[in-house]
Amino acid sequence: MSETVAYAVNGAIAEALIDNPPVNATSASVRHGLAAAIEAMEADPSVKALVVRCAGKTFIAGADIKEFGKPMADPGLPEVMAMMDKATKPIVAAVHGTVLGGGFEVALACHYRIAAKGTKFGFPEVKLGLMPGGGGTQRTPRLAGLAAAIPLVTEGNPIGADKALAANLIDAIASGDDLATQARAFAEQLVAESKGPRSSSTLPMPEDDPALFEEAKKTLAKKMKGQTAPLRALEAMRLGYMLPFDEAVKQELAIFRECMGGPQSKALRYLFAAEREVARIPDLPADTATRPVNTVGVIGLGVMGRGIVMALAGAGVPVIAVGLDQGHVDKAMQAIAKLWSSSVAKGRMSQEAMDAQMARITTATDLADLAAADLVIEAVTEDMATKQAVFAQLGQATKPGTILASNTSFLNIDALAEASGRPQDVCGMHFFNPANVMKLLENVRTARTDPQVVATIMALGKRIGKLPVLSGVCDGFIVNRMLSKRSREGFFLVEEGAKPADIDKVLLSYGFPMGPFALGDLAGLDVQAAARKARAASATQRELRADFPEQMVAQGRLGQKTGSGWYSYDENRKASANPETDAMIAAHAQRHGLTLREIGEDEIRERLLYAMVNEGAKILDEGIAPRAQEIDVAMVNGLGWPAYTGGPMHWADRIGLDKVLARIEQFRAEQGDAYWTPSPLLVRYAAEGRGFTA
Repeated sequence: MSETVAYAVNGAIAEALIDNPPVNATSASVRHGLAAAIEAMEADPSVKALVVRCAGKTFIAGADIKEFGKPMADPGLPEVMAMMDKATKPIVAAVHGTVLGGGFEVALACHYRIAAKGTKFGFPEVKLGLMPGGGGTQRTPRLAGLAAAIPLVTEGNPIGADKALAANLIDAIASGDDLATQARAFAEQLVAESKGPRSSSTLPMPEDDPALFEEAKKTLAKKMKGQTAPLRALEAMRLGYMLPFDEAVKQELAIFRECMGGPQSKALRYLFAAEREVARIPDLPADTATRPVNTVGVIGLGVMGRGIVMALAGAGVPVIAVGLDQGHVDKAMQAIAKLWSSSVAKGRMSQEAMDAQMARITTATDLADLAAADLVIEAVTEDMATKQAVFAQLGQATKPGTILASNTSFLNIDALAEASGRPQDVCGMHFFNPANVMKLLENVRTARTDPQVVATIMALGKRIGKLPVLSGVCDGFIVNRMLSKRSREGFFLVEEGAKPADIDKVLLSYGFPMGPFALGDLAGLDVQAAARKARAASATQRELRADFPEQMVAQGRLGQKTGSGWYSYDENRKASANPETDAMIAAHAQRHGLTLREIGEDEIRERLLYAMVNEGAKILDEGIAPRAQEIDVAMVNGLGWPAYTGGPMHWADRIGLDKVLARIEQFRAEQGDAYWTPSPLLVRYAAEGRGFTA
């Protein structure tokens, strides 16, 4: 057969056992081995059926991503599945684990399917800008019908064995743990009942339902905003109504290849790899020891502190929640219980799970109660003096070796480290709001953070289901530092004549979930004004002049929570134009002698986004982020930069750094050196013709 597929015959039943660790991907040797197994079965009159199964933790979990973008060695997967279609004896897929993408297509090309309990099935390709390319868009509706097939093929979310059985995508669920024995018995029963091959390629498409396809387009426009692959998958499914099966599968493969060569798939595959790469810190040996983390303390039980407590306890980590006084503690615990109770009411969590999570939280009002903690996360008010006092106390109250982390968004963690008296134990763990939901965790190492501390917080981030990205110390770290440049340009654009709603619209059309002004209203303009105040010492006169958040706060307009901010909000927080905002901007322009002008969409987009790209280049040049991948992963998962662009640095590479630099130089001439001096790294890379992510 091949080195990855073992063929054996036992009586009338042959077996092809795929063993291609770690996930039995359909690499060339697997395809060759399957083809050889089918040929051997057909050539042996004593063999009446073939069972295809996999060793290890999973059935085929997809294609071999290393082959993407390269010429595929023969036989291709479509050729192997065509052999299954034409086989004269039944082929049974015995599946377990995660049956995904090309693996799911192989299973569907087999004539019968038996699954272990707990097996998951799906087409996650759309999340990499791809779509099924091995018959998935044709076999799935023929077996399951349109209502079940459309979301499965276009949205990329897996389904369990029970749903797969109900949708006719599998024939049986194994009752015990011995899938191999039950699959063999299933095949023997087929032979005993003289049931031959049953190819899904010979089934008719279900009755056409154009309205269902139109509704799916609308759903995908909301759920998968801006992404082309889900719509191409829908387009491929329609081919089944226009072409014979074999021709529809050929056309499906052609669409798959178009998607693979397109910018969205390249960006999403880059990001997929980057999210795995950021777990490996370039200057941190892979065998760096981690410190045990059995109990975590959280100090400060405001909105962020509560979210951090929930993230930890929800992931199975015991937490000591420390509040200012018993009133603050009680309020926090009631808020946590209310949020989790809502999840129980909606069926997203069992009452038993909630009870277990609540039981992991113990409360305290005294820092002395943190003596047993292995790590403490500080989430008190964003004030340097307050935080320094807390760290000085923590240095005394915790045992030697306890990691002391700050959740600060932008304050200098080096200063907090010095205040603790044990700087080697201090780091940043910057969660994003809401901390129990948002995936990104910016871990921050100071000049003196022990390597073991870095290894520990990176491992803990992964343990609690976050995507940890490492940053050095600077104002705002990665995400907020880059975001501050977008905010600056947004305020400047308003001063120059661009309407806030038009600015938001440009970023929405680019792919962000919301624009900067809608985001400001959501977060609270008082929060934004406080952040501006904290940074006032380093701000320019022009930045201080663009004091729109402060003006609105003075008028009691704090955004959504007061019903008025940049926009007006009704009782359901639905936004509409706010005449007070127009009046404020006009008065501001008159007060400062500003002339308002028409500003086009291209200038708005480039000023907002190139300001972030340039700042990202400075972050790289300063060594704050070890690689461009950290920046892209952080901005996609922390700010909602559209994933299908790959993030700011990958996107800039695709445009061409020489073009980005030329536009920045143009803005520099118009706006001044203070805001648009290009990063030396950007200048150098543009001259060398290279990119940030190369």
